[in-house]
Amino acid sequence: MSTGLSFRGFCWPRLLRRVAWAGLLVFGLARGEAAEPLFFLQLSDPQFGMCAANANLLQETANFEFAIATANRLKPAFVIITGDLVNTAGDQAQVDEYLRIAAKLDRSIPLYHLPGNHDVGNEPTPESIAAYVARFGPDHYSFRCGPMIGLAINSGLVQSAARAPQAAAEQEAWLKAELEKAKRDGVRHIVVFQHHPWYLASLDEPAGYHNLPVAERRRYLDLFRQSGVTHVFAGHHHANATAKYESVEIVTSGAIGKPLRKDVSGLRVVIVRDSGIEHRFYHLGEIPNQIDLSPPKQAPKTAPGK
Repeated sequence: MSTGLSFRGFCWPRLLRRVAWAGLLVFGLARGEAAEPLFFLQLSDPQFGMCAANANLLQETANFEFAIATANRLKPAFVIITGDLVNTAGDQAQVDEYLRIAAKLDRSIPLYHLPGNHDVGNEPTPESIAAYVARFGPDHYSFRCGPMIGLAINSGLVQSAARAPQAAAEQEAWLKAELEKAKRDGVRHIVVFQHHPWYLASLDEPAGYHNLPVAERRRYLDLFRQSGVTHVFAGHHHANATAKYESVEIVTSGAIGKPLRKDVSGLRVVIVRDSGIEHRFYHLGEIPNQIDLSPPKQAPKTAPGK
């Protein structure tokens, strides 16, 4: 998938066509060119149907409507939704409600999303991936925005490639090529977006439902480190966690849909500057009126002995 999200060859709802051309409006910078600070919103796990065990979509609708209205008010550079768009893959009512609300995003704001396990299955198949692509668009792609490049991947193929080995191999080859190109082009910030977190607290924590296989996490994170990736933004856990693998920060965001553990529903604001990336998860009741992009205040220097 090429930079800029070239969605071709599919007949999707107006929303998906809008996503395609919106992505083309976001340009990168020439090498050495100064970049204005920007911010984007990460939402994860709207998962329409989860709150009421598929009996209704009322809570997810309320939360997602609020999140899209918030994006329209704040005017981020883009919005990205890191998987589990619906609770039951192929449930038409859940798909339609997600698309209906997502279509309310201001046309000037690019919208990106990627698959979670509830969208393509815990063991993705060529058929489940094709069904996702038909409904929502590519399952992996890259896009440029100011001083950063975003690489969105289908982490379900990392979790289990058993039933779709060719798709997994193709995605990995594509990812390596994109990383090589970004490093060669001198992109300041290389950011990966995916559904599953590599791990929540420790590189060596046991593999399970909420993280990725140990052997795969080491292999991919070494690739990311060597390629200059600075951040990975994920979801899936329905709660917040942060970890670090050498120079790579792994950020797991809580759900815009149903929260689990001690977190509540919310979204993450990510500020991208030439000098680095900062982020904060906001509960829905504490989102600011605007995002302050002024340089961070430095603590005053203290005279020796004070």
